[in-house]
Amino acid sequence: MANLVEQYIEIAKKRNPGEPEFIQTVEEVLTSIEPVLEAHPEYVEAGLIERLIEPERGISFRVPWVDDEGKVQVNRGYRYEFNSAIGPYKGGLRFAANVYPGIIKFLGFEQIFKNSLTGLPIGGGKGGADFDPTGKSDAEVMRFCQSFMTELYRHIGPHTDVPAGDMGVGAREIGYLFGQYKRLTNRYEGVLTGKGLAYGGLAGRTEATGYGIVFFAREMLKHCGEELAGKTVAVSGFGNVSWGTVQKLNELGAKVITISGPDGYIYDPDGVTGEKVDYMLELRASGKNICSPYAEKFPGATFYAGKKPWEVKADLYIPCATQNEIHIEDAKTMVANGCKFLCEGANMPTTNEAIEYLQKNGVIVGPSKAANAGGVACSCIEMGQNAGHTVFSPAQVYEQLETIMVNIHKNAAAACEKYGLGYDLIKGANIAGFEKVAEAMMAQGIV
Repeated sequence: MANLVEQYIEIAKKRNPGEPEFIQTVEEVLTSIEPVLEAHPEYVEAGLIERLIEPERGISFRVPWVDDEGKVQVNRGYRYEFNSAIGPYKGGLRFAANVYPGIIKFLGFEQIFKNSLTGLPIGGGKGGADFDPTGKSDAEVMRFCQSFMTELYRHIGPHTDVPAGDMGVGAREIGYLFGQYKRLTNRYEGVLTGKGLAYGGLAGRTEATGYGIVFFAREMLKHCGEELAGKTVAVSGFGNVSWGTVQKLNELGAKVITISGPDGYIYDPDGVTGEKVDYMLELRASGKNICSPYAEKFPGATFYAGKKPWEVKADLYIPCATQNEIHIEDAKTMVANGCKFLCEGANMPTTNEAIEYLQKNGVIVGPSKAANAGGVACSCIEMGQNAGHTVFSPAQVYEQLETIMVNIHKNAAAACEKYGLGYDLIKGANIAGFEKVAEAMMAQGIV
């Protein structure tokens, strides 16, 4: 069976040359589900894996727009609708200069299993553009979003494909995208999630991903006979995911000792809490660097320019910045510092080589597709809110979110046990997510 998995990986490599991020996630998932394929030869006979690693639909389009100087700019837009076996495509839009098909495919493929793990009826997809909104005026961002949606609108819908935000796509961008969709279609419907509260958004959605990560980390520690309260935690990034993570960690009694930004990271042994968090939010909203000013304002903190926080000794590490921010050298440092737990907040923040080293040295790793699934889970709750023409309170959202995250951990741990894999949450999450999708694909025939 191992040879068969290698054959599938080779197929992916030949069809997607020059796309290492996509190949990385395919390798991680397929090697994890090997015991499932051994138990279900009918999946092999039905060509299920060949179909799974090929998106159902891939859309690439130009996005022309005019900047504030009157000059025409042209970007590329993408939407990869990967798998709709268990529901309409669901996944965010990423606007960043480094966006290209390999990034979108990796995110879309991960989204299949992440969405399956939530237990909700949503398939996997992802999209975006090589447009960087940083430093652009509101008018420029609006013109870009309107041009982007003018092409995308014909491929999406509340029962077909429901995008959300991702890196570079926040409340401002979602608003402009939704306005243009409504203008083009003359329909007011839940075609996007992450909307503002004034026009159908979900209370608590902004912090949902971070809260969910902490709920999952809590369950990891509980499984190992430990608790979150009193633990020191190293966190990277300070976008919405990091912000929600820091907020919930503080609430549950842990101490956050690092945060990071493009300029480096800060180490604060007294904890990132209270007015410090508020100050970080002010800095982020101003578009300024967040770490060096923080260290200047709070003398107990130290700023490390151009570095990542993985050299700091902590009980728990939660990377929340971007993909592949933890490399083998970082993993070795973590292990040398006595690391016991790593819970992934960003999508695929740890290289496969680093994960292998961490696990071989006894570190429990909570995979991103399980740990950060709270964001998309709440997006699906927003879809339900829109479809039912109702409004959920923050308390109702948090209650549903916590239940979903507890169940994701339980199902991933159960999948490990079922196939005799110990407490390997990476394999467990991949298997639990895959089994539901595979069953649905088999039931629906060769499509």
